[in-house]
Amino acid sequence: MSFLGFKGKTFLVVGIANRKSVAWSVAKLLEEEGANIIYSVRSKKRESELKKLLGNPKVIVCDFEYPDQIKNLSSSLDKHLNGEMLEGVLHSIAFANYSEGLKPFHETNREDFLQATQISSFSLVELSNACKPFLSKSASVVTIGISSTDVTAENYGYMAPIKASLETSVRYLAKSFSKDSEIRFNSVNAGPLKTSASAGIPGYLVNYLYAEKLTFRKKALKTVEVANLAIFLLSSRSSGINGQGIVIDAGLGLNYFDREIVESSMKINE
Repeated sequence: MSFLGFKGKTFLVVGIANRKSVAWSVAKLLEEEGANIIYSVRSKKRESELKKLLGNPKVIVCDFEYPDQIKNLSSSLDKHLNGEMLEGVLHSIAFANYSEGLKPFHETNREDFLQATQISSFSLVELSNACKPFLSKSASVVTIGISSTDVTAENYGYMAPIKASLETSVRYLAKSFSKDSEIRFNSVNAGPLKTSASAGIPGYLVNYLYAEKLTFRKKALKTVEVANLAIFLLSSRSSGINGQGIVIDAGLGLNYFDREIVESSMKINE
């Protein structure tokens, strides 16, 4: 028997954008372990792209910006599950409108902030509520957050406090669901990754390369490493972990005073 025990169990994976995304890596690992997967994507275009890659997967189209689509998620899930239960949910969706470029945080546009909060943070609450009737008693819900080292990165803009609210929601959902179930909620707080989504953040590449130098191993975090942690948290092997934000950053957050970086920035020569 597999250590993770996923064979024959059903999971909902929300947020596949392309083969570079964390959600894609998680789905492939679930598939390798014999799990059944239901996908939720943002648009018909994404659905079409996913079907080209996977053949004929079970797919639900749901843009979490729109209440009517979220409302329809439950009925679509019911049809796909056909009486089965969900053993886990991966929430990996985020959006920020940087069309006006980066601004100081205090100049953040209200509409942009509220839109990003709805899609990137509150969507976890709505998704969890929509899935609740179909979650097994001890199911696991995992979301993808960011590590603390990303919080004050200027190029991340207003998304940092929104991701902080996502992590806080994890704790409140864990408490709320504990009233009548053993369903767990955790977040994977990842350091900088090379994904298509991150490529759209102004100035991200420079920070990514700098972060790579600050890891203990001098190699950037890989998407599959983040997926590996998410998979563990989705499994019953992590049953004692609940309401947590687990950092995965290859040591980046502990290596502020790396000698090479300090000497380079201060122009100190031995």
